[in-house]
Amino acid sequence: MTTNRSPEYLISLVNELRKLPRETEWVEFKVNRAEPEEIGEYLSALSNSAVLAGKAFGYMVWGIDNDTHEIVGTEFSPLATKVGNEELENWLLRLLSPKIHFRFFEFEVGGCRLVLLEIGRAFRHPVQFQHQEFIRVGSYKKKLKDFPEKERELWRTFDQIPFENLVAAEEVASEEVLKLLDYPSYFDLLKLPLPESRDGILQSLEADDLICRTESGRWNIMNLGAMLFAKRLGEFRSLRRKAVRVIAYKDNSRVETIREQEGAKGYAAGFEGLIGYINALLPSNEVIEKALRRTVPMYPELAVRELVANALIHQDFFVTGSGPMIEIFSDRMEISNPGIPLVQTERFLDTPPRSRNEALASFLRRIGVCEERGSGIDKVVFQTEYFQLPAPAFEVIGENTRAVLFAHRPLTRMDKDDRIRACYLHACLKYVNREYLTNSSVRERFGIEPQNMAAASRLIKEAVDAGEIVPHDVGAAPKLMKYIPWWAAAPKTGT
Repeated sequence: MTTNRSPEYLISLVNELRKLPRETEWVEFKVNRAEPEEIGEYLSALSNSAVLAGKAFGYMVWGIDNDTHEIVGTEFSPLATKVGNEELENWLLRLLSPKIHFRFFEFEVGGCRLVLLEIGRAFRHPVQFQHQEFIRVGSYKKKLKDFPEKERELWRTFDQIPFENLVAAEEVASEEVLKLLDYPSYFDLLKLPLPESRDGILQSLEADDLICRTESGRWNIMNLGAMLFAKRLGEFRSLRRKAVRVIAYKDNSRVETIREQEGAKGYAAGFEGLIGYINALLPSNEVIEKALRRTVPMYPELAVRELVANALIHQDFFVTGSGPMIEIFSDRMEISNPGIPLVQTERFLDTPPRSRNEALASFLRRIGVCEERGSGIDKVVFQTEYFQLPAPAFEVIGENTRAVLFAHRPLTRMDKDDRIRACYLHACLKYVNREYLTNSSVRERFGIEPQNMAAASRLIKEAVDAGEIVPHDVGAAPKLMKYIPWWAAAPKTGT
């Protein structure tokens, strides 16, 4: 939803809610009653019920007579209400699990004070308040555990609706859609002519499921549309923390920051600008080729592009309070995204990617932001080998996935973990190309002179001893030995 709600919008919304014949499972009217614990229970109940009703939000409105729906005004003021010494809004948020987006609005209609509580729908899990889940049954608030059929329906709905298909901004006028979304970038990136009319633009955006027309003739901007083409992600309250942060540090630690920038645009509209900004911050190396000095980037641009795109595509949008982050150190570059990967990190190279956000991934592939399915990490590893950089690392840190590119280091300065990881990923890259790791290929990978076969053999032995690679044919002569990743070995079967 957008960060600001105009008085006109709030008044119009209240009038629409008042037209309902009775309270629904996603709307509750009050006059003055505002017990903090009851508000918390309603946050859970209305958030969960909004899912079943197919609504982006649930609402509580104070100052409306429950029976007649007449505006009578309220004395309740959420800003002035405290629980102990804690502000009401902070107290409610602390006791909700998982955290959801909600916001109080205070305004006047005809000289009467009203308070509207806008409650975002639940995502992926039922919302609890003080460890208890609630639901609306008609106009009554009940414990979810007492209605197992509704609980089953709620979980089925969570499984069916991906994040991209949820609503980022509801009931937006046509002209406001064009103010919020960078629609010229949409047509530029798809190499399509810009329609001459506003209706033509909106129809194109609707055809790609970026926006959806509502029954009132206005528009819902979907998460997919906002994440790809928002002019400013901060305009969408539930998405503002999903903007990409880029941080450059002075040395190889996080002690001193040189520069920090948070991206404003949607991922598709802002991707090229993001990559350009990152590349401008990256250190460079000078190399001499045939007596000519040439400056080259420290990291291959293709590898940077692919890893940044992966971070955008494979993040878990339901992890609140965090988004993709690129951190640049003097000796490495770390690219993180919220969410535990759906594929084991050691199988990134050979396993076709499973994306939580397939619509987002599909669109970014259409416009060439990322490689075709299944080829991205292969190219990252190939690029690091081609430029003889240390092998990239893929890690899970808490609820986040991290990819690390390392600056150039000669083999003599690589530690044992670096060497084993490089051999393992080299074997994986060879295997997916229907080739094998050999002494010769390892020498080429590390830039070892042909006459120094013994050094390559020691690297291979380290990886074998660590269980990362295994011989393809145990009976082969030492000079003819070929190796494959551990997972490619045929399992032993009993007789």
